[in-house]
Formats: sequence, structure tokens, C-alpha cells
Amino acid sequence: MAMFCYQCQEAAKGTGCTIKGVCGKTDEVANIQDLLMYVMKGISVFSTKAREAGVENDKVNNFIMTGLFMTITNANFDKVKFVAAVREGLKLREEIKNQAEAAGVTFENLHHSATWFADKENDFDAKARVIGVLSTENEDVRSLRELLLYGLKGFAAYVEHAYNLGLEKVEMYAFMQKALQATTDDTLTADQLVALVMECGANGVTAMATLDEANTSAYGNPEITEVNIGVSDKPGILISGHDLKDMEELLKQTEGTGVDVYTHSEMLPANYYPAFKKYEHFVGNYGNAWWKQNEEFETFNGPILFTTNCIVPPTAKSTYQDKVYTTGASGFPGFKHITAGENGKKDFSEIIEVAKNCAAPTEIENGTIVGGFAHNQVMQLADKVVDAVKTGAIRKFFVMAGCDGRMKGRDYYTEFAAALPKDTVILTAGCAKYRYNKLELGDIGGIPRVLDAGQCNDSYSLAVIALKLKEVFELNDINDLPIAYNIAWYEQKAVIVLLALLSLGVKNIHLGPTLPAFLSPNVAKVLIDTFGIAGIGSVDEDMKMFLN
Repeated sequence: MAMFCYQCQEAAKGTGCTIKGVCGKTDEVANIQDLLMYVMKGISVFSTKAREAGVENDKVNNFIMTGLFMTITNANFDKVKFVAAVREGLKLREEIKNQAEAAGVTFENLHHSATWFADKENDFDAKARVIGVLSTENEDVRSLRELLLYGLKGFAAYVEHAYNLGLEKVEMYAFMQKALQATTDDTLTADQLVALVMECGANGVTAMATLDEANTSAYGNPEITEVNIGVSDKPGILISGHDLKDMEELLKQTEGTGVDVYTHSEMLPANYYPAFKKYEHFVGNYGNAWWKQNEEFETFNGPILFTTNCIVPPTAKSTYQDKVYTTGASGFPGFKHITAGENGKKDFSEIIEVAKNCAAPTEIENGTIVGGFAHNQVMQLADKVVDAVKTGAIRKFFVMAGCDGRMKGRDYYTEFAAALPKDTVILTAGCAKYRYNKLELGDIGGIPRVLDAGQCNDSYSLAVIALKLKEVFELNDINDLPIAYNIAWYEQKAVIVLLALLSLGVKNIHLGPTLPAFLSPNVAKVLIDTFGIAGIGSVDEDMKMFLN
């Protein structure tokens, strides 16, 4: 096989991509990504020991964080960037090794990821073919290691967003490196690996709480907002991804230029933050979830800025690719990449100049959608919510957070939402909401039946809401709440959200449209037996099961 990758829900044939990624990733890029992961493991062998001796290397911390984020599904397809990252990683590995030894640390029986070196790019290609996922022969060990690694990738994404807003915690870097090093340790038992997976979930809660603090400190608490989904008659820039710092910089730099700004997909929740509402040229949201971008970018007419993952490679018929820009961990061959200057600022002037010469977006829909129900806002409605539950006006909450994707089977989530009884409320976060956030589902006593908390990382808000309700109703177990979990997943940020919920004690989560290909039968059985993890069935069957 030319490659092997099964980290996302669209793994070919439900087992893994072996020729080219369904996401569009080439076998070359997939293999160099595996090599970057391998190098990061080698770095972590040294950095974990160095930290025990009091050595902290900020360059290593940032490299590991960004490297994990770069390899997340749909983030970066640029082989040149990954080759450069591997070369940088090899230098950093030697640097942290030397620092550790200078601090008195000695190393014996080093894992080969800590000793491999290469001078030529063809050495990279040769090495990449033997250090990938399948190099771990034991299926269950491989499954647990990959579950841990995929959780780490989602974890790193949230840590980086907080870092970009000036908030970081060294212990989160320490866990990334400890966990990476652990995947090289053949002495660890399955139970020890399971414990690390759960520790990853707990760290995921910390990362999401930290990012929530960073976002709200900078931009205020999200508030109930009607978001325009129509267009203006001015040219616009479409900003996609998750990074709110990039959103802020773009709004500042476009002010007074005659160019409007629209959010796309996971950037939609930027509309909920008070700090962004002062910009009159911030028009609203354009389009739907990430996977529809090929057609919607054509009709947008103006330039597009990707701040993170969810890039779909343009097709042979696409005409917009010369107007797409990337920044941060994202990248694609042929797309111009914008990096921060020495002052930490990014210059978006080129995008703005391109936009000025473009036609206004073509309207593809009109009206508004409502969001902004993060934990602070919902707590302001707490009395109304509690009364609705006590009187029976709200029978049950359904957490339908997570990711959207291309599979026809994801129509299930639209049909499920539409079929829910009118005395139920959907709690959502992430792009899964695009399957039902434009349905006319009404409200219950003024409480909308779809409460959108925001981006995938804002699943933290849903956990905070659940914990608060547990306290209000004086329950001993979070699972005694009238809350059901029917979550859609696609990539690794959904994996860390799942692990975070499990670490908080949430059980009986239903995960779809398919269970992860990286779960071996034995590991899947552990999750099923311990946490009640299950897949999805038909809408009718699942509706009866949940409402019973």
C-alpha cells in the first residue's frame, strides 16, 4: 500500500485510506506526516526527561503543539511545509538532547525515533514507509496508541488557539510530550495506555476551559444573536476555520476599506461575540458546513482565508483557487500562506486588495439563524430552563454536537432533529449543527429548541451546562440528567471532545455515522462495556431508544 491513514470518519471502506486520502491527502503527504509524528516522538523522549531535570524549551513546546495541529485532518496538504518541519524537528531534537545531558540526564536504550537522522529528502521517503501506523504490530496496542495520538491532535488545536490569544499552561505541553513519549514504550500495558487516554480527556477539559477563558477575556461572553445569512452589495472576504485572533485582525484591517467580512462554517460563532459586533462591515455568515465549500466558494466571488483545518482541495473545474489564502497550521500547494511578522501581527493587505476587485457575493440564501448559547448565556436563562424541566415543558435535552461530513448517511442527523418531539431541546456545538440549524423547530416558552454553543471546542460549554444542571437538581450522577448524547464525529477535535466527556463521567454516548476505524474490536469492547459507547441505527429505532 502507498500509505495508511484511518484517523478520520471517512477512512476508505471503513478501514483506512491506502492509496490516497478521502480528504484529498496524497500518499507522499500522508507518509511525511507520519514521519513528522515520528520525529516529534523522538523529541519527546528527550524533552520529557529534560523537564524532569528542570529544563523547559519553549521552541520544543511550540513545535510539538503546531506539529500535532498540522497533521489534523484537512489542515495542511503541503509536502514542502512538512519536509521543512521534519528538518526543523531533527535540529530541535538534538538541541533538547544536549540541554538534557548538560543538566545531568543520561539516556539508555533509546527508541529509534530518538536516534534516526537524515541528510537527504529521499531518506525521508524511505523512513516514512516503515514508521507509520501499521509499524505497531499488536492491533490493540496500535488502537490505543492511535486513539491517544488523535486525542492529542485535537488537544493541541485548542491549546494553540489559546496560545494565540496569550494564554498558555506549561503543564499542557508537558502532557503532550509525555503522551508522545509513551507511544514509543513497548513495556506499557493496555491498562496503562487506557489510563493515558483518559488522562488525555481530562487534559482536553483543561484545554477547552483555557480556550474559553482566552476567548471570553478577549472578546466578551457570547450572547444570543441573530446572524444574517444573506449578502450585501459590496465585495467580501470569507474567513473559515476556528482562530478568533485571525478574525480580529482581519476585521481591524478591513475596517473602512469598503470590503465586507463573512464567516464560513466553524467561524460562524464569531458572530456571537460582543467585541466583533462593533464592526459594521461584519455582515454575517455565508454558506454551510466545510464540505460544501467547492460550490459555495465559486458563488462567493471574493477571496477566502483559512485559519485552520477543513480545507477541501479544489476540483479541476474550480476557478477560485487563486483567491484562497492560508495561515497558521493550515496549508495547501498553490495557496498563498500568510505568516506573522516579528511583531506577531499578520498582514492581510493582499487579501483586501484582491477583494476590492471582486464582485459582491452571489446570494445563495437569506434570513437569519440564531446562536450564542454558550454556558454564560444559558446560565442567565437557568431559572427558565429549570422551570421548563420541572413542569415537563422540556422532557429531554439532546446533545448533538460534533462534526459534519460528506457521507449520505449524515442525513440521519437532519431527519433525527426534525423528528424529535416538540418538548425536546437540542444542545449543539461544532459544524454538525448545519444539518439542522436552519430547520424551523420553534421554541419552548421562549427557549429555542436548538441552542448553539459555538465551535467544536465550545462543547466545553455543554459540559458546564450539564454540570450546573446536575448541581441545581441535586443529583449525584451526571448521567441521571434528562440528557441524551447523539454525537456526530469526523476528525480529531471530535476525538478529544469525546475523551473529555468520558473523563467527566458521561456515559451512553452514541457516536456516528460510523464508529472510528481505529478502534480494534477489543478496544471498542472496552469503551462499550465501560462507558456505554454505541453507534447509531435508524432514526425511528434510535428515537424510541432515547425517549424510553
